[in-house]
Amino acid sequence: MQQLWLKLKDISDLIVFKHSVFALPFIFVAMIVSSKAQSGTVWFGFKLLIFGLLAAVSARNFAMAFNRYADRDIDKYNPRTANRPSVDGRIGTFNMQLFIALNAIVFIVVAYLINDLAFYLSIPILIILGGYSLFKRFSPYAHLVLGVSLGLAPIAGVVAIQESIPLWSILLSIGVMYWVAGFDLLYSLQDMEYDKANGLFSIPSRFGQEATFFISRLFHAQTVLFWFLFVLSADLGFLAYVGVLVSAIVLFFEHRIVLKDFSKIDRAFFTLNGYLGIIFFALIFLDRI
Repeated sequence: MQQLWLKLKDISDLIVFKHSVFALPFIFVAMIVSSKAQSGTVWFGFKLLIFGLLAAVSARNFAMAFNRYADRDIDKYNPRTANRPSVDGRIGTFNMQLFIALNAIVFIVVAYLINDLAFYLSIPILIILGGYSLFKRFSPYAHLVLGVSLGLAPIAGVVAIQESIPLWSILLSIGVMYWVAGFDLLYSLQDMEYDKANGLFSIPSRFGQEATFFISRLFHAQTVLFWFLFVLSADLGFLAYVGVLVSAIVLFFEHRIVLKDFSKIDRAFFTLNGYLGIIFFALIFLDRI
């Protein structure tokens, strides 16, 4: 039993499971808004709740494991990442490949069980999710690819409910894309010197710290704009606009914390962004019930 627990802990460390909180709120924002528009209720049933969770978790497991697998040669020389299970031998190459394949299969099967459009989109989505890990090797815009990867979450949620992609879901997704890319820029400042020394492409390594701070602020301004347009396009109510305002305040404090004391990047990156997603979901949910 202890061996099983240790192995599960290694897998959790590999995929950083607790960070699933970044994508999940926005999948369910899309699902409750879509369900309310379709049937007049935010409740879309246990079947889609379970399928939505399975799809979200398997997609994220695939993306994170593929990233760790593809980056083994990079991570082993970086002091910040040298203790990851994919590098220090806790999880072997074959086991990572198996984990990646199993989660890809689960995602495709769940998509098939949801509806035809979800199934048709499942493989392109997996390609995009895996693309982030390769993009950083030749382009500084990998941050936006990561943003697109999480930005697919709301589109996946609305496809599950109504088998279409309305304009409001695209606006919500673009906001998520800029949100993720903006905080990934801040987080990647930790590896700026390592990326420079090893010929890796990132905005910090190519354009420097000050430009990175500016671009991150610009991206987060775009986040607030597109979430405002989402609320407007979906014809949501007062609490949804409050959600946009709260998101803007949280993002403001995120940048303030990082600018004042960069050693608190983990607090800004993980804690504040986790709260942002949960609060945004809660306010949209309350607006729709």
